[in-house]
Amino acid sequence: MSDATNTHIDIGKDVRTSSNPAEEAERLRKALHYHSHRYHVLDDPEISDAEYDRLMQALIRLEAEHPDLTVPDSPTSRVGAPPLSKFDTARHAIPMLSLDNGFSDEDIIEFDGRVRKLLSAETPVLYTAEVKIDGLAVELVYEEGRLVLAATRGNGEQGEVITENIRTVRSVPLVLRGGTGHRVPPVLDVRGEVFLDHEGFKKLNEQRLSDNQPLFVNPRNAAAGSLRQLDSKITAARPLQIFCYGVGRTSDADLASHWELLRTLKDLGFRINPLTRPRIPIEEVLSFYRELESLRKTLPYEIDGMVVKVDNLAYQTQLGIKSRSPRWAIAYKFKAVQETTRILDIEVQVGRTGVLTPVAILEPVNVGGVTVSRATLHNEDDIAQKDIRIGDTVFVERAGDVIPRVVKAVVSRRTGEEKIFRMPTSCPVCGSNTVREKNEESGKLEAATRCINADCPAQIKENIKHFAAKGAFDMDGLGDKLVEQLVDKGLISSSADLFRLEKNALSDLDRMGEKSAQNLLDAIETSKEITFGRFLFALGIRHVGEGVADILARAFESLDQLMDAGMQRLMAVEGIGETIAEGIEHFFGRPQNRELVGRILESGVHIVYPVPKTAAPLDGMTFVLTGTLEKMGRSEAKKRIEDR
Repeated sequence: MSDATNTHIDIGKDVRTSSNPAEEAERLRKALHYHSHRYHVLDDPEISDAEYDRLMQALIRLEAEHPDLTVPDSPTSRVGAPPLSKFDTARHAIPMLSLDNGFSDEDIIEFDGRVRKLLSAETPVLYTAEVKIDGLAVELVYEEGRLVLAATRGNGEQGEVITENIRTVRSVPLVLRGGTGHRVPPVLDVRGEVFLDHEGFKKLNEQRLSDNQPLFVNPRNAAAGSLRQLDSKITAARPLQIFCYGVGRTSDADLASHWELLRTLKDLGFRINPLTRPRIPIEEVLSFYRELESLRKTLPYEIDGMVVKVDNLAYQTQLGIKSRSPRWAIAYKFKAVQETTRILDIEVQVGRTGVLTPVAILEPVNVGGVTVSRATLHNEDDIAQKDIRIGDTVFVERAGDVIPRVVKAVVSRRTGEEKIFRMPTSCPVCGSNTVREKNEESGKLEAATRCINADCPAQIKENIKHFAAKGAFDMDGLGDKLVEQLVDKGLISSSADLFRLEKNALSDLDRMGEKSAQNLLDAIETSKEITFGRFLFALGIRHVGEGVADILARAFESLDQLMDAGMQRLMAVEGIGETIAEGIEHFFGRPQNRELVGRILESGVHIVYPVPKTAAPLDGMTFVLTGTLEKMGRSEAKKRIEDR
């Protein structure tokens, strides 16, 4: 692929230099890609904004005159494409794993100890430490050097397709650049973090204020909301940025270290965080953490810690992964932000499994840039242990995306007017008795207090919300308030009833006209074809999240087979322990749950099962890939081995 480094443009009133439209369009595209990279990635522009705009307008005019010259990776795509009706989903070729967290030097030293023990390393292991941006993780897929797909991290296995929105982020290369001896790989999946810096966030909220729109509460939410716009022209108007930090699948990875990988990404045109500290021993990792802590408030963007990665790629392969996270990386999170406020009251919420959760109603307080008015108190034991009372002045803590929690009461500021909280003995929604069940093994009471009435309206509502949510049946347009209306008015009493809703009944609801009602019915109809994993997740089986649901979907050939599996068969599945197996057996052991599943299937729901794998020639064998391979990268080799 040619490099635009030597592109030179003479700019005047008429920037056209060729009478051949195709040649002129290609020349303008190369120039705009080059100058966009200089400005948004290198922060070293060679032309003025006005000159860049003239080039862009010239290309826009040319493509309008000759629509056949428009290509997907044209710089004009950065202004946005026609709106979508909904987001598609795409599976990541290699899962985007989450990271284990460390919160102290001891945690990081223990991590280093585990790494050295697993590697049998007698000498210190070197790490590359990166700033942990508080943004939204995405994957960018390139084929023959051109951006063809972008997706959110989602559940790690699959995410939402946001290609048109990502094209509008000016620091994302639409076409890769060759350079410094690195050729452009035929296939490359790049991972990065999309974010808004403080200045961009401030300007965005100022604009929303002038337009009488609600303000975003923090830069991360604003970035996430911007990438999830069905109309990419809205995304294009928001100053999103990206830092890239790694790769998934690649067909050309002859590299020995993570630091070399980052430098190669930079050569290809990606923006890499300049604060990255390469190839340092664990002692310097800890020093760098303190350096970042001191820099945190001066940086132009939000960070919530650093990521520590084993630098040697062969070591990374040798260390491998656990069920949901790599053994070769850890996030060292900054200490949570705390503020003081007062508890005005304690309310009790009822979840979909009947668990009663006390929630502190607070005097609103700003914690780490977010106004907090509610915080979890977990359970009755947690409140008693911390001696938290209604009316107390308390410390409230928020770290990253974690739900705010009450840390402790300031006992010295009590006035004597505070009230001791007691967990209710009856459900605040349905009035049924509440219980704390005994753990059969330990004989101790479980921490959770539960409503034992399966027909409790609160549980029904939460179960239906879960059933219709993304990752489950994904019924677009069925929000929380609508679910509550449907249950309160007696139109539905279970998730199976959703498939029997009628247009006339929906049209009579608040804020629901005929068009909205039809759109919802269309979304419900579309949702009837669903993968086995999403179907299992939608059922709301205790301890079965999206990851476990996918494991079960691959392990069992049919729903009937899973429903009739006993504890022994369930626990034989890798990743399924006793607690999860008990939850599955208990769920399908209840006649009303089997009846519910039957009613759902009778409504026309079609489960799409994974294609069963036939006996493969490499079954039962173990492979270790080290060093550099001649014809492919290690990730590609790993995938080919797994396929066999």
